[in-house]
Amino acid sequence: MKICVIGLGYIGLPLSAAFAREGVSVTGVDVNPEIVCEINRGRVSIEEPELPELIARGVESGRLSASQTPVAADVYIIAVPTPNRLDRYNGCDLSLVISACRSVIPLLQPGNMVIVESTVAPGSMEGEIRPLFEKAGYTAGRDVFLAYCPERILPGKMLCELASQSRMIGGVTEKCTDRAAGVYALITGGAISKTDSKTAELVKCAENTFRDVNIAFANELAKICCGLEINCYDVIRLANLHQRVNILNPGPGVGGHCLAVDPYFIHAKAPETAQIIKLCRDVNNSMPEFVAKKAISLLGGTDNPKIAVLGIAFKGNVDDCRQSPALEVIRLLKEKGCRVEACDPYVRSDMLVPFEQAVTGAELALVLADHDQYKSLDRDALAGMMARPVLFDTRGIVEICENSKLDKLEVINYGNIWKRDTGDSGS
Repeated sequence: MKICVIGLGYIGLPLSAAFAREGVSVTGVDVNPEIVCEINRGRVSIEEPELPELIARGVESGRLSASQTPVAADVYIIAVPTPNRLDRYNGCDLSLVISACRSVIPLLQPGNMVIVESTVAPGSMEGEIRPLFEKAGYTAGRDVFLAYCPERILPGKMLCELASQSRMIGGVTEKCTDRAAGVYALITGGAISKTDSKTAELVKCAENTFRDVNIAFANELAKICCGLEINCYDVIRLANLHQRVNILNPGPGVGGHCLAVDPYFIHAKAPETAQIIKLCRDVNNSMPEFVAKKAISLLGGTDNPKIAVLGIAFKGNVDDCRQSPALEVIRLLKEKGCRVEACDPYVRSDMLVPFEQAVTGAELALVLADHDQYKSLDRDALAGMMARPVLFDTRGIVEICENSKLDKLEVINYGNIWKRDTGDSGS
């Protein structure tokens, strides 16, 4: 079997490596020539456990290669981005998926399979993808097999989850579903659930929307507690003692290419009905402004203050900055006249500086990513480098010492920020 994976980002690249590991001949396709060149040298820039070694072995064995254009294959897997449309409802922009499908049509042979892994809105396969192939003269389920098989992997655990996570297969016909299930059986030991494409599309969006809604509740609860002068972490801890309650911890917002994007795909399909989904999106989108306002209030009117931002990735221990709320927080702080220097041990970016440079002379350190490095900071050393030894922890990962008088670093989080007389609940 030969597989052609179109899109070598956070999904397509580990997927290509996983198939190559199982002895499949894989060609990965990306429009970025630097990515193609890097992979063909056996290298990868994505920070992901075991991925660099797996890519290197795949290239060395000859089972994995990269190209800027699709090549003839038995199976084509599309893993390109699906951003929000710039319209009233932020619906699903299918343009890259459509372009990828068009690029493989000239290469198709009878019996080939085309699988979409990119997250799409419900009805996309039947309403837009299938007609594209049938207009070109191919009958789905006979000449070409079309299926939607959404990814279910977590940055930092991608290869592990590719091998163990359950997969959902949604073909546009029953034969399409069965054919696609056979492809994924090559790389996963998890359960394979078969359904139709429209159901699979909604399930994928629902999974990410469920998580976004739960995060929104935690974030809104943090705002409420701040206004009521209650420690939100105490509320969450005590509420979670109930065996049927599991409230998440609040944060600075929601990032990544899934949770911050996909709920809109449902809302755009039923805007009059999907009220909770939209409200939760609004809550999570409001968090960067809430954080920026609280950070400014902690500075106490300092002129031209310097803020050290610790972490710009959207989650801990990864290099993924897509839709990261930290980037919006930084923009807002700069807009308000702050000098911001940011650092991140995982991210490569020209906007970053070394940790020591970021914190030296800072009036405030602002934790925006829950990297392990920030959970065990040398508090005395950090306090000694800062102009004012104050740290605002939006992730709740830095310990607050019981005897704060002996602690050179003042740690503020959502649980105690109300003790500072900010005059603004931030809601």
